[in-house]
Amino acid sequence: MARSPPAADDPLHPRDGVAGSSVEDVRYEKKDGVARITIDRPAALNAYTTATLAHLKERFRDAALDDSVGVVVLTGSGSRAFCTGGDVKEYAERFVRRPRDYWKYMQLFREVVESILRVGKPTIARVNGMAIGGGNELHLACDLSVAAEHAVIGQVGVGVGSVAAGGATQWLPLTVGDRRARRMLFLNERVGAAEALDWGLVSEVAPSVRHDGTWLSAPSAEAIRWAQKEERNHRVDLSELDTAVDRLSGRLLEMFPECLRYTKAQANFWKELAWNQTVGHAQEWLTLHFATAEPYEGMHSFVDKRPPRISEMRRRLADGQEVGFLHGAPVRSCPSCGQDGLPEAFRYCGRCGELLTTPSPPGA
Repeated sequence: MARSPPAADDPLHPRDGVAGSSVEDVRYEKKDGVARITIDRPAALNAYTTATLAHLKERFRDAALDDSVGVVVLTGSGSRAFCTGGDVKEYAERFVRRPRDYWKYMQLFREVVESILRVGKPTIARVNGMAIGGGNELHLACDLSVAAEHAVIGQVGVGVGSVAAGGATQWLPLTVGDRRARRMLFLNERVGAAEALDWGLVSEVAPSVRHDGTWLSAPSAEAIRWAQKEERNHRVDLSELDTAVDRLSGRLLEMFPECLRYTKAQANFWKELAWNQTVGHAQEWLTLHFATAEPYEGMHSFVDKRPPRISEMRRRLADGQEVGFLHGAPVRSCPSCGQDGLPEAFRYCGRCGELLTTPSPPGA
């Protein structure tokens, strides 16, 4: 079947000079020296698509070049999520079918991260809810962060068939220490705001849960759930978060801008070193990896809202079977039509439907 031509507004396949999508999912406002960039996809927990990344890159570039801007705030829409990383539905529908496009996507993501690192002005992550996966990586790219007390931070890479090499593997050890970083990366455990402050993962925590109009100090997980659902007279209130971000922005605007820019460049040394030494390799490896079984199973199980079949994959691996291919290595051939490169698990030819009489290779 012929593949449909790319849309004219596709950032990965621009045509006629088009460099980005026409679908606006990033809000941008500048006021009193502060540029606020808001990922505006609350129904998707502010997960970013390819189009979102294109818009983020444009907004950070504008903030970098506008001398009236002294501070840049990155946040998400609503109160449930700051950002939950890449849109897994897009991953499942696009990149497992066309892994080559993941290289282009990762290039765009790199440019967004680097636009945060090199915007020339201090950046604040206003963590208004979950910062998960690539969302935490965007958070880590920022200089400072203020988290609402109901927010949680975590990674999901190894649980969905990917690797968090877009900033997390590079910067979590620098930010929270080696053992804590491995706990987040290997186990995908989520860290609450209070613990994140204790670890140095965020700069400040603002109260965000009210009960009967009264702020709750150190709200329980149950109280946070009620507040997010607005049950039992609980609710999420981000006014103190905004006050804290405004206060921090105001303090930064009282500092000399040239000195701030160079201080940021100096303070970024270890982040830039770790990033530049690893991200190119990660881009190449992840692109190749998207053609294998792990991301296919991980992304589709996430979209289907079912547990991934990791134990089955591990059992096959222990039995000596190749698990890198979805249906086995492409080693069989059809004696009827001559088609070769058929997966070893196929009993019938995928081209003509004839029974494959040739024996499967050992271990199939």
